[in-house]
Amino acid sequence: MHKLPPLSLYIHIPWCVQKCPYCDFNSHTLKGEIPQKEYVEHLLADLDIDAKLIADRPVKTIFIGGGTPSLLTAEAMQALMDGVRARVQLDPNAEVTMEANPGTVEADRFAGYQAAGINRISIGVQSFGNDKLITLGRIHGPDEAKRAAKLATHLNLRSFNLDLMHGLPAQTRDEGLSDLKQAIELAPPHLSWYQLTIEPNTQFGSRPPTLPDDDTLWDIYTEGHKLLSAAGYVQYETSAYAKSGYQCEHNLNYWRFGDYLGIGCGAHGKITFEDGRILRTVKTKHPRGYMEGRYLQQSYDVEAEDKPFEYFMNRFRLLEAMPRQEFTQYTGLPELTVRPALNEALAKGYITETDDEWQITEHGKLFLNSLLELFLGEE
Repeated sequence: MHKLPPLSLYIHIPWCVQKCPYCDFNSHTLKGEIPQKEYVEHLLADLDIDAKLIADRPVKTIFIGGGTPSLLTAEAMQALMDGVRARVQLDPNAEVTMEANPGTVEADRFAGYQAAGINRISIGVQSFGNDKLITLGRIHGPDEAKRAAKLATHLNLRSFNLDLMHGLPAQTRDEGLSDLKQAIELAPPHLSWYQLTIEPNTQFGSRPPTLPDDDTLWDIYTEGHKLLSAAGYVQYETSAYAKSGYQCEHNLNYWRFGDYLGIGCGAHGKITFEDGRILRTVKTKHPRGYMEGRYLQQSYDVEAEDKPFEYFMNRFRLLEAMPRQEFTQYTGLPELTVRPALNEALAKGYITETDDEWQITEHGKLFLNSLLELFLGEE
């Protein structure tokens, strides 16, 4: 029998007040009111179908992302969480995260979300510079961001995260580090700190802003990393830092090749079965089609030759060592399948190997794409 990895649940709320120019997520600008009650009913109907795939496997984490989930009222969130608990076996100690904007209205709902069962809130701050927030199309100000973080602190949630970006248009080294210092002062247990990248199919993609040069970007990253380390944050993933014991369990499950149901517009899912089959699902992206009851856009089995790349693409994103036995347990393939690629990765200094573990090296982190290419199309 195949070893089944831990199971998570991702729920997508697709609406935003306005679309940010850098965002390539599946989000739709709000026109009028959100059909909250109807959308929650569709989410739960979608979950009814997917729940058949997991039998009685417990759900270890939930992540409600978007879009802007904090556009939902506390009552709608309560109905959603009650419906989820009625349909799946939720681990009593499950981490339940919700993304939120730091706007005043959303922040005032935090206590209601907590009552519904949300125990971790991820606040989209992005910057504390008013000019930078305007450039990024954000609809909150620096003071609202700080107020939201303080509210989250006082609620005594299990944890909360601040999302912060660097390498913003025309950002200087000092501005980038000032943002980070202000975030650290708010003492979040978890900080997501990532560099702005210009994606195609976005406003910035069609009209690219002037970004800092490579030297400035490197200075912000290296000095910022020192600031975070000195403040007690440990980098455990490419763009995630946490105080001890506060890593995001949901994201860890993704990168450890765990399973997850995905419900809501455009949500992706991955489910492993006891016979070793791995099923991937993609839900209908546009709210109109989704709310007509056409939930599933496509589903497909992961081919055996694609499993090594998919496994290592996730696993090497984490900076922790990975147990060698899990490759076979989670893919159903013997280690011999990837031995030539592993030997090449070892020879190039991308990874180290012991009897029990593989570990990506500092060199491997710098050449991650080259490392992953070794595992493409292994027969």
